[in-house]
Order: sequence, then C-alpha cells, then structure tokens
Amino acid sequence: MASPRVCVLRAPGTNCDVETAFAFETCGGTPERLHLFRLLEQPSLLDDFQIVCIPGGFSYGDDIGAGVIFSRQLQGRLGEAIGRFLQADKLMLGICNGFQVLLKAGILPGGAATWSTAAETPPDATLTWNDNGKYTALWVTMGVETDKCVFLRGIETIELPVAHGEGRIAVRCPGVIDAWRKQGQIALCYRSHNGAQEKTAANVNAVLPFPDNPNGSIANIAGLSDPSGRVFGLMPHPERFLQATQHPQWTRRQMTGTGAGLKIFRNAVEYFG
Repeated sequence: MASPRVCVLRAPGTNCDVETAFAFETCGGTPERLHLFRLLEQPSLLDDFQIVCIPGGFSYGDDIGAGVIFSRQLQGRLGEAIGRFLQADKLMLGICNGFQVLLKAGILPGGAATWSTAAETPPDATLTWNDNGKYTALWVTMGVETDKCVFLRGIETIELPVAHGEGRIAVRCPGVIDAWRKQGQIALCYRSHNGAQEKTAANVNAVLPFPDNPNGSIANIAGLSDPSGRVFGLMPHPERFLQATQHPQWTRRQMTGTGAGLKIFRNAVEYFG
C-alpha cells in the first residue's frame, strides 16, 4: 500500500513544521508542508491527505490568544472540508500550538460528532495561561490513560519536552472531566518524575505540583483525543525527541537509537498499513 499522505498545515508564526514533516517522513509517510493560505484558496486539497497535523509555534503571533486566529480559519472557509475529513477514516494531530488550534476550533474534544455545531456551541474547555504565568520549557513524564487513541498504541509512559505559555487545560465544569474519562478521551496525563501517580476516588483529579505538571492543567491532562481516537492533541513536542541523543540525560542513561516521540508518528503512518 502507498504511504499515507500527510498535510503538515502551517500558518504565519508556525515554526515546528520542518521537524514534524521529517518525523512523518522518517516513519514512511509522505508529508507536504502546506500553507494555510494555499488551503484557503482551495479547500478541496484537504481531501487528498490521509493525515493532517497542525504543528507547534506561535500562529499569528498568538496576538489575541494562542491558536485563536488559526482556529477561526478552520471554522470558517474550511469548515466543510474539515467536516469531510473528520467523517472519513483519517487522522488528525495537533502539537502544542496545534492542540490549541484544535481545541479552540471545536475539532476537539468532540471530533466529527460535534463539528457541525462547534462554532455555535459554548466550549467545554480551553487552553489558557500556565499557572506560573510564564513561558515554560522543560521535560515531563506522562502516562497514557486510554486504549482508544491511535497515536498512543503500544505506549504506556513517555518523556517529552514542553515549551509553551498557554498549556493549562481549564474546563467549564467538573462534569466535563468525568465525561472525558468515561469516553476514554483523556489520552495523556503528567506524572511525577518517577512515573508514580496514585489513582483513588479522592485524588483522581488532583493537580501535581510544578514541575511534574508544568502548567497546572486540571487532572494533569497533557493530551486529549476525540471519542473515536483518531483526533489527538497534546501540549508536549514528540517531534523534538526523534533520536535518543535529543534527551538531556542521554549520556547519563546511556540512551541509544530512536527517541520515544517517534512512536507517535509511526503509529499514525502504520494505521494505514
């Protein structure tokens, strides 16, 4: 079977598209770095791809909020094309700024099931300023919390770097978290540096302290998927850990070979194998 075509959708201010395209290519995909303006000219171009990834950066300078302007472009002239894509057996990934775009556009958390009304419906959640009020860049440990997400198959825990100022998940009400958990949509959660995370009725939503949870995200959420598991957004950067030598402790731990982040891209490509 031919390798899946991957649209790495960039916009003014995107700065992680080259690394993201390289990750997909390394795993056997056929990526194309497509500018948002080109897609706005011809929305039907989206039909030619099996995977869409919105990479990290600072789209439109995050001038009125991280990912806000980009998200409105998806809701507007691209709304029908996005709807067709979500209804098909295809994959969508948002990394850092891309996660912010997917959530603020209403593609996450509902995916295809809620896309038609996303622009008119008050959102259940948003990504907002880190608790420390600062841009924060460090490495975090996370655990996979669902078996639904295509991108996380075969992964139990993973270390990746974060680099963001607006990565804290905030929800409309506590019931939103309960619904996500019931539907298997909480995909990744921050864990303590040694990987431990107690799960009891009393503390299941308790927020870990900094730096284990680098932004104060409710329930320690680092990534969400839609109910189908085919749409996934995460704040950490898997494209920055493709080789073991990219880890800050690679010599101390005697790490060799590929980095853990590559598995996320490989899972996406192999979905179409």
